Amino acid sequence: MPHITIEHVILLPLLFAQILVFPLAASIMASSWVDARRDAALQGVASHLASTIQQLYLSVNREEIVAGNITQVLTLSPTIESYPYTATGTLSAPLDSDSSRVLTLTLRLEKAGNTETATALLGSNARWGGGTFLSTSPDASIGVQKFVNGTLLFFLEGGY
Repeated sequence: MPHITIEHVILLPLLFAQILVFPLAASIMASSWVDARRDAALQGVASHLASTIQQLYLSVNREEIVAGNITQVLTLSPTIESYPYTATGTLSAPLDSDSSRVLTLTLRLEKAGNTETATALLGSNARWGGGTFLSTSPDASIGVQKFVNGTLLFFLEGGY
């Protein structure tokens, strides 16, 4: 009879701990995995967007291309796991008149809070006109305005 009481004293707290600890640990691990998956998907979109802007720069920054406006419609997924995302950008100040500039794009997953960045290297004649767009906007695109002096003004379209 005394060994049954000892078993209950040892096993009941262990059983109680298993009932509380295992579901909590599983929930934390699943939440962490979902966040990592969202971060990876958002980073992929950010990298694609930065690459598209850099390719636009290289294409438009040629003497054969005359002054005017170009719009690149984005072929990105409008949502990541049913969450829309926003994109904004900032362009670094040049160190001198001939130095390259770095465009930093920040993408944020709405309501989920995940944020990722990507960069694009642009030339000294690049300018950033700003803009914010929502991925679910039907007119989400990248705009480039080329001026007669060779300056390229980039901006995001399709905002709120």
